[in-house]
Amino acid sequence: MYDLRPHFDEEVEPGTNLLLTGPPLTGKRSLMMDVLAAGTERGDGAIVVTTKDGAERVLKDYQKRTAYEGKPVAVVDCVTRQQGVNDVRESDRIKYASSPVDMTGIGIKLSEFLQAFGDRGIEQNRVMVHSLSTLLMYSDLQTVFRFLHVFTGRIQSVNGLGLFSIDSTSHDEQAMNTLKQLFDGVITVPEDEEPKIRLA
Repeated sequence: MYDLRPHFDEEVEPGTNLLLTGPPLTGKRSLMMDVLAAGTERGDGAIVVTTKDGAERVLKDYQKRTAYEGKPVAVVDCVTRQQGVNDVRESDRIKYASSPVDMTGIGIKLSEFLQAFGDRGIEQNRVMVHSLSTLLMYSDLQTVFRFLHVFTGRIQSVNGLGLFSIDSTSHDEQAMNTLKQLFDGVITVPEDEEPKIRLA
């Protein structure tokens, strides 16, 4: 089981994918990082797929939550190369997709990290994607839906925990309802209330 503390006194089954929805700047990224960091402290793997911040910034924020040196913490960075920085080198901790449009690349990099963690005997992995809104800015709903169908399936197949954020105010209701079908539960992060979780 995956414990969702510190934010929720709730446990979810392995293979669960959750959608965090709320307006921009309500702390969805921070909440996901906290749940991943709590997992790191228990020995779970953590993989951050970022379409908004470069890997260095993500790792700096993560370091504030938990000391991750020598632990299975990794980032799939979809930002840096898109900004034209091409001399960055991949490492055991950071892999680069060419841009948020490169969904095939994003999926491959995720699988490489899951494989590497599996080879190290790590059985529980927490994966966060920040943010689906960026993917929807560059690609149509159908493309993103197909990508997520495969991506959430991959997390399910390794008994992982998937956390995906979306800015609810940036997309119409039809898009939101279409994407919600792919998830086992929704965490609503309102502007001035506590986040609420609803599991299917």
